[in-house]
Amino acid sequence: MASESPKWTWLNGKMLRRDDALTNVWAHGLHYGTGVFEGIRSYDTAEGPAIFRMDAHLDRLFASAAVYGIPMPYSRELLTEATHEVIRRNGWPDCYLRPICFLGTNTLGIRAECPPEVAILAVPALRHGTAEEMTRGIRTTISQWLKFDTRAIPSTAKAAGQYLNSVLAARDAAARGFDDAFLLNAQGNIAEASVSNVFFIRDGVVYTNDEKSSILLGITRDSVIQIARALGYEVRIGDIRREDLMRAEEIFLTGTATEILPVREIDGTIVGRGSRGPITERIYDTFVAAARGKDARFRHWLDFVPQLQTAHFS
Repeated sequence: MASESPKWTWLNGKMLRRDDALTNVWAHGLHYGTGVFEGIRSYDTAEGPAIFRMDAHLDRLFASAAVYGIPMPYSRELLTEATHEVIRRNGWPDCYLRPICFLGTNTLGIRAECPPEVAILAVPALRHGTAEEMTRGIRTTISQWLKFDTRAIPSTAKAAGQYLNSVLAARDAAARGFDDAFLLNAQGNIAEASVSNVFFIRDGVVYTNDEKSSILLGITRDSVIQIARALGYEVRIGDIRREDLMRAEEIFLTGTATEILPVREIDGTIVGRGSRGPITERIYDTFVAAARGKDARFRHWLDFVPQLQTAHFS
């Protein structure tokens, strides 16, 4: 059985032991949050490890870097090969992956005239919900913190510094005894949970919002939209008001670490039957089957990791 502690990290073209994968305290990304990253999952399947929607994650990583003017020094092909090698070296077919590109060391000036660095990390498990919460659901609150407006910071880019907003909301929720929080946007509508997109169900229709609500366009969000439609459900995309959630029959959150996590309570109001609802459960079961290579309709989402160690990283 693989150790729970990561052994190998890819950094700037080299495969390094975890304790050797270091950067400088002068790094611009440390001081200003000038970095972009992805959260990706590898799932164990009957055919070996498979990375879920690798192409979509790389698309967003490169797009996020472009938004912030961060030059990506490596190709998609090399990053894919390096990610495969991180999985193989650590021996984890089931793991959470974190590719990150950040500005390194040159100057502390705000103009960010620094060379980029790239790392790929892996941990064996990073989930926002326990096994019990995946069926029972979580307790949530409406946060006192607003989601930053997309006119101030581009919400569709996944940048490191932006997650201070999420940290504040998550800590506030925990301090008040809740598992997570919903953030309102500048218009007073629901944007996201701390690190997840939001769906709700009423009268058999699946609802979610879009980039106009100052959200990150999640890869799992997109997967759920496609799955729901494949299962025959109508999906409506638009603003989500606070009262929509209070009247919902089912609510769930989506994200790479979140997967599909039901909400059972909002500020003391019980959602539906107070546990995972039937439509949420059906979508979740299909998602798991797709990620585990058991649903042929979604096989194109999987990037299977070659088992032979053919990469040549030093």
